[in-house]
Amino acid sequence: MRTAYKVRAYPDSEQAAQLGRTFGCVRLVWNKTLAERHAAYDQRGEKTSYKQTDQALTEWKRGENLAFLAEVSSVPLQQTLRHQHTAFTNFFSGRARYPRFKNRNGRQSAHYTRSAFRNKNGELFLAKHKTPLRVAWSFDDVDLASLNPTMVIVSREPDGRFYVTFAVETDDPEARPETGGEVGVDLGVKDFATLSTGEKIANPRHLERKAKNLARYQRMVARKQRGSANHRKAKKKVATAHRKIRDARRDFLHRTSTRLVDEHDVIVIEDLNVRGMTASAKGTTDEPGEQVRQKAGLNRSVLDAALGEFRRQLEYKAERAGRILVVIDRWFPSSKTCSECGYLLKKLALNTRAWTCPACRTRHDRDVNAAKNLLAAGRVAARDAGDACGAGVSRQGSSLPLSATKQETTVVRQSG
Repeated sequence: MRTAYKVRAYPDSEQAAQLGRTFGCVRLVWNKTLAERHAAYDQRGEKTSYKQTDQALTEWKRGENLAFLAEVSSVPLQQTLRHQHTAFTNFFSGRARYPRFKNRNGRQSAHYTRSAFRNKNGELFLAKHKTPLRVAWSFDDVDLASLNPTMVIVSREPDGRFYVTFAVETDDPEARPETGGEVGVDLGVKDFATLSTGEKIANPRHLERKAKNLARYQRMVARKQRGSANHRKAKKKVATAHRKIRDARRDFLHRTSTRLVDEHDVIVIEDLNVRGMTASAKGTTDEPGEQVRQKAGLNRSVLDAALGEFRRQLEYKAERAGRILVVIDRWFPSSKTCSECGYLLKKLALNTRAWTCPACRTRHDRDVNAAKNLLAAGRVAARDAGDACGAGVSRQGSSLPLSATKQETTVVRQSG
């Protein structure tokens, strides 16, 4: 299993300059290779192999115009070619979008394999650097001196901070003791998560709380002359504001996902279509301008909640802890099915937060009811997966029973 440890780095002025040159060369190699690869396919219909890009890089270094590429370590440049080859492989197989050009104002990174760095007595030495790069190690349970990383990634964020990521191959962790807990989790925007126990985890709305400060910094950038020192300073303030929002969001997601994995053996979530939730406005009001404004606000809220990232964290944490994560099909009618008797409503408006079952007269909170139904469906999926292979395996996207009180299938009555 691969594990990554990301820590702050504090290069001195000479190291920062060398890393800046490396980032620039990595970006140049990526963009130039991408442009030539695109031209070859667009003009002649030819696909470019990794071997061809490697040969082109060698020729660039020998020429006068790009001879400065030899002043930095060749390993990050070679890794850039490998990453682009992988990116195109994923694109042609339909797993990713078309690779894009890199911008100097975005996040910069350089990948060093074992031949281009040394971790000696807890000190990191990079190729083409005379002195070790100082890092702030923050993992008390891991000794940096005994670490044997397979790759080191040095990055610089838009706000100017440097980071080092150590990629390490480790043994699979042992499964944690069972807790006996099971939970259904209904994710949303109004409340970030509603549990089948009735607990609601509030949406912290990190971007909304910082929107005024962020807008103020963005106005400062707009008023500065492009290319000036004041313009760069203002852009750094915007990047710093975004970084604080991003760190707060990441901290919340990690705390929430870790808590769920620690307390429950089975976790059931819905396969949300986040891309569909952030689609263009369609018919929300009679005024077209109001449609766009409302949908834009919803898009920001959905993206700020980072539901896709939360699912990703749950997946890898559940796997490491030996928990069962069940993902229910997105078309499963969890909100409009009675969790007591299985009655299925024909329609349930999005603004209806509570409803009463016409069959058993049970009063439901929309989100709590959905979480209970997800849990019932997840129990059956987890049981079936265990019977099939003898172990707890995550299961996704199937037609599942609707009862939240029993694991057996319940007949669902349509309202007439």
